Amino acid sequence: MRRGRLRVYLGAAPGVGKTYAMLGEAARRAERGTDVVIGFVETHNRPQTAAMTEGLEVVPRREVLYRGTRLEEMDLDAVLARTPQVVLVDELAHTNAPGSRNEKRWQDVEELLAAGIDVISTVNVQHLESVNDVVEKITGVPQRETVPDAVVRAADQVELIDMAAQALRRRLAHGNVYAPEKVDAALANYFREGNLTALRELALLWVADKVDEALQGYRRRHDITKTWETRERVVVALTGGAEGEQLIRRAARIAARSGAGDLLALHVSRSDGLTGADPLHLSRQRQLVESLGGSYHQVLGDDVPEALLAFARAENATQLVLGDSRRRRWADSFTGPGTATRTIRASGDIDVHIVSHSHAGRGRRLPVVRGSLSGRRRVQGYVLAALLPVLLTVLLLVVDDRLNLASDVLLFLVAVVAVALVGGAGPALVTAVVGTFALNFFFTPPVRTLTIGATNNALALVAYLLVAVMVSSVVDLAARRTRQAARAVAESHVLANLAATPLTGSGDLTELLERFRESLSLTSVALLEKDHGTWATVSTAGTDPASAPDGADVVVPAGTGPAASTVLALRGRALAPEDTRVASAFAARTHQALQQIRLAEEAALAAPLAEANRVRTALLAAVGHDLRTPLAAAKAVVSGLRAEDVAIGEDDRRELLRTADDALDTLAGLVDSLLDLSRLQAGVLPVHLSPTLVEDVLAGALDDVSVADVPVRLDVPVGLPPALADAALLERVVVNLLANAHRYAPSDTPPLVGASAVADRVEIRIVDTGPGIPADDYERVFLPFQRLGDHDNSTGVGLGLAVSRGLVEAMGGTLDPQETPGGGLTMVVSLPAATGEPTGPALGIRERNR
Repeated sequence: MRRGRLRVYLGAAPGVGKTYAMLGEAARRAERGTDVVIGFVETHNRPQTAAMTEGLEVVPRREVLYRGTRLEEMDLDAVLARTPQVVLVDELAHTNAPGSRNEKRWQDVEELLAAGIDVISTVNVQHLESVNDVVEKITGVPQRETVPDAVVRAADQVELIDMAAQALRRRLAHGNVYAPEKVDAALANYFREGNLTALRELALLWVADKVDEALQGYRRRHDITKTWETRERVVVALTGGAEGEQLIRRAARIAARSGAGDLLALHVSRSDGLTGADPLHLSRQRQLVESLGGSYHQVLGDDVPEALLAFARAENATQLVLGDSRRRRWADSFTGPGTATRTIRASGDIDVHIVSHSHAGRGRRLPVVRGSLSGRRRVQGYVLAALLPVLLTVLLLVVDDRLNLASDVLLFLVAVVAVALVGGAGPALVTAVVGTFALNFFFTPPVRTLTIGATNNALALVAYLLVAVMVSSVVDLAARRTRQAARAVAESHVLANLAATPLTGSGDLTELLERFRESLSLTSVALLEKDHGTWATVSTAGTDPASAPDGADVVVPAGTGPAASTVLALRGRALAPEDTRVASAFAARTHQALQQIRLAEEAALAAPLAEANRVRTALLAAVGHDLRTPLAAAKAVVSGLRAEDVAIGEDDRRELLRTADDALDTLAGLVDSLLDLSRLQAGVLPVHLSPTLVEDVLAGALDDVSVADVPVRLDVPVGLPPALADAALLERVVVNLLANAHRYAPSDTPPLVGASAVADRVEIRIVDTGPGIPADDYERVFLPFQRLGDHDNSTGVGLGLAVSRGLVEAMGGTLDPQETPGGGLTMVVSLPAATGEPTGPALGIRERNR
């Protein structure tokens, strides 16, 4: 069975018309005779969109009962049984209701595709997993429903549905996207012009990447190696030298001139490991490339120009940036053209930029030639070089009549190889020279003299000596490379572990120093910092660490600059030159860790101050109106009652006293909320947890004078287990939430108070069907001094929900908002279920329905 084809309409923002476009495509296919059905389309009550569904068969939706609410989902089994040619499935990132076969709708789509059914779907760019965090930074709204990029990238067709920001805002203002009462809030928050422009750019870039993938796939399938300049791609070649940062910045400027060019940095490592690259430079350059929005790549290749151009052509690069050669100017005459020259000659239609720098033409520093074998092996080699030629000479003299000179030369050559394997080049050269003398004196006619009678014998001895020297050199070189490779592997493991080490506190810093000490077999390592001319110890590892640089065997600067104020003081042994690179890497990482820890500490210290400043500022702003208003009302009443020149009737007197009483009650409630918030933030609010019947709490809350006249619908099941809570605090929470729900609920639909048991928790739900709030404001409503709403923001200081959440969390529970199906807001109080018996009798709460 063939797999179905997926077509996705990608929307730059909500309301751009992706569902309308999907339905238009469905109508065109239906006119051509294609069997098209609607699996799930969400019209959002938009008349134009709903009209487009007319004439298309709709597969009935499946109803799911979840927490007393009926939810509608696509009936996957019904669609599979219907087996249409094409099915429309809206909102690809949607999360299915609990109890569905698949958690996400895109998983339903995968089943449809596997069954050979073509699917047309929609998704907005903010729901793509890869840009989810970017969208949150731009809009301040976390997207809880996402779809993996791989699902959309695997689509056979992706079509962008785009609209200018101003046009989309006009569409909202005309009421074509949201209901009129939600338009102002949408325009002032998510649908700001800057947000829409940024989302539009994200969508364009994402689709451009998708198109680019398709283009690269086409080029690969048709073996096209020529550069197609559809998009500027700048590749900068890095050697690991100090000039790399200059090259990267120049390449970034070249890429930026094209508007949307890609920056790729490439380092070519030779297979023998002899690149002369500095890992520290490469690490810093990689960070720089990534900070500029580019990508870092590393490939293996013995021919650098060939590897560089192969990578550039594979990536469809249009420009190459190389640094001017560091070789001496006269080197080309002896060793041939350099990397830059060879790259230019073979670049073809790729532009090559050669960037001059301060290191050009200065040559490379020659590496220090170090021995490849231990001293013990060399001693053994010299002993063998002294004994083996003598023993071989005696043996050949015994059997001289059976062998000729050629056989003698080969046997001495075997001896040279054996000595080279044991002791390296030096002892092997000694063996070669001694062997040449022995062959000449004992085995070359005339024997017992140094005279050589035949030319071919002289040639044989010279050839033996040359071959012996070359073989001993090759064997020694191989041993040296083996040791260097083993060293490089060990260093790479150490540095990889170093890079993977999380650094979050002083304990991690000590662990890092201990790892450094163990890696280099040191006695102790101390991180020292200079403060006002005095060295202070920050952290240590090992025994008897140095307290100042003067007391250390080796000092490695950990900071930057010529006079670093942070150093690593090492004790135990002097560092070999090959250990310096690892030591420098550890020192840099240690300095970075120290800076991260201190920044984290400073941030932790600053956070309470910033919060206190925010609360103080908000409190002062609130005091300007919310405290002064009830005080002014009470003051006016008292002044009026005290006025002797004003005749006040008994009815007016009672009305004035009622006004003063209401104002003082408001003021007392505000002060109580401020005190509660202060106690919660200080952690001193007394909480007495015990098994508590929810029915008792609701009864007390409904009798509270502040909500006594509020009509309420109740839904409390029989046999509800008690919750572990403080009854008095929980009652205050319910009163606050109920008053808030009544403020926004329509007059003909009073709030609903329900309770239920979910697993090991008890939930209380206060449901209203008012205008609700946007999902991105769910957390903001719990901030102190926040007043969000669609119609009445003139009352209250914005503490009710903040205090309510604090009280619930103090009891070990949670308070979270949810959208009421059909519109509105549901506040869910979740508390642990108690295992003991409640302290009092239950009330027949259902008889108190108002």
